[in-house]
Amino acid sequence: MNISGKSIVITGGASGIGAALARQAAKAGAKVCIADLNLDAAESVAREIGGIAVACDVTKEAQIIAAIGAAETAHGPVDVFVSNAGLGRGDPSHAASAPDADWMLNWNVHVMAHVWAARALLPTMIARGSGYFVNVASAAGLLNQIGDAAYSATKHAAVSFAESLLISHGEEGVGVSVVCPQYVATPLLGLGDGDVKGNLLSADDVARSVWQNVSDGTFVIMPHPDVAKYNALRGADPSRWIKGMQMLRAKAMSEHGGISVAEFYKLV
Repeated sequence: MNISGKSIVITGGASGIGAALARQAAKAGAKVCIADLNLDAAESVAREIGGIAVACDVTKEAQIIAAIGAAETAHGPVDVFVSNAGLGRGDPSHAASAPDADWMLNWNVHVMAHVWAARALLPTMIARGSGYFVNVASAAGLLNQIGDAAYSATKHAAVSFAESLLISHGEEGVGVSVVCPQYVATPLLGLGDGDVKGNLLSADDVARSVWQNVSDGTFVIMPHPDVAKYNALRGADPSRWIKGMQMLRAKAMSEHGGISVAEFYKLV
């Protein structure tokens, strides 16, 4: 997929990875629609890159459909849909302690938003024999995020759904990439580019990796090279993997006095 001249919708595109994806796509010649809960921030990025912005709550199927409609009106049929919106709440205490509302919010944002985008776009993409979904999951979707069971479970589901899309529709001309970064200096962690060090990547680093791998048609995009190594270890020896994760959890408890997702990037 060469994105030059393509119509692209990016959810959660007003900040973090989404904004970096939008800026780099526009620089490559794409026509970008930024869909975000924060319309003011989305409009600011859109003005910067010469795109359009729409208010979009991805937990509402109708709003995803409306965002697609706005992009089609402005830029023509959607070629690439980037499901990037995400959140992280953490476990209040034990792994099943988050309230149902948090579990359902994770489910709707990390899984159903991807389903609703595909439901809206697949018929026309299949008919014309082209189109691309970039579904942003997480390294937690291949591995696990200690301290946030709802996040981990739904990111695993996001990876699985992306796989189903490609298995079912790859031969019909529909491309799919699922993005599985580890820790990124974004507002989700309360961090910015000035915090980048060690294994912590910037949003721009991730965006460059995404668009390069989309151009190559890569299915699983892992901007952090170590994730591939960890994923191979998990598959080869699950018991050893679990033991290692238990040790990492114990280290977090001893060094930080609790399970803070925002502190884990310091431990890996």
